[in-house]
Amino acid sequence: MTEAGLATEGLSRNFGGLVAVSDVSIEAGVGCLHAVIGPNGAGKTTLINMLSGDLAPSSGRISLFGADITGLPANRVSQLGVGRSYQKTNVFLGFTAFENCRLAAQSRMPRSMRFVRRALAYTEVNHAAERALAAVGMGSRAATLASALSHGEQRQLEIAMTLATGPRVLLLDEPLAGMGAEESASMVELLKKLRPGHAMLLVEHDMDAVFALADTLTVMVNGQVLASGAPGEIRANPAVQEAYLGEEVRDG
Repeated sequence: MTEAGLATEGLSRNFGGLVAVSDVSIEAGVGCLHAVIGPNGAGKTTLINMLSGDLAPSSGRISLFGADITGLPANRVSQLGVGRSYQKTNVFLGFTAFENCRLAAQSRMPRSMRFVRRALAYTEVNHAAERALAAVGMGSRAATLASALSHGEQRQLEIAMTLATGPRVLLLDEPLAGMGAEESASMVELLKKLRPGHAMLLVEHDMDAVFALADTLTVMVNGQVLASGAPGEIRANPAVQEAYLGEEVRDG
């Protein structure tokens, strides 16, 4: 049995008359990776926006390790231990990799003390930044400007910034977007390494990566859950094949 990290119950979001997400109940357990897949417009990003606090749900419940966090703002959700990466790389290009991670780590300092001393004087913050870079295999790139990093390295850096905040839950929104085969393979290995100790929810279109990583798969279509289960069950589900995966997955 895995410890339930992040869970939803009947989660929905309406935009006027448009129902973007309807009655979604999912769970991400510690040490497991739960992947959410579906065609464009299925409601995946709206779902992850609600989980991160970037968007308030219209109805339903979100719980974090059993505590109700429904409707809390993004900064509070983050402080409670939920880290998130975005579809588009979200790093400070004019700062080094280390400085990016240090800024993320500083967000966990008591507000009244954050700017009293020079940033380099906060040993615990610097150590958190160094550990985060090492965790994603970028320790040797600490002094490199983010603008000089490859696309794949910038995606790794964004995950390092998330790790620098000490999250217990990781929400990953298309971390392999725009990557070549070699960079994708590296990201898959990184996510495997991060799985122990975290509850992970992944939104991704790269099906090879999804089936290599996921312990549980949820398929969304038109804002609703079409099917949820182990990867083998989803691969063999006729409704999923017809709606999303296609013949290549059925025969592969």
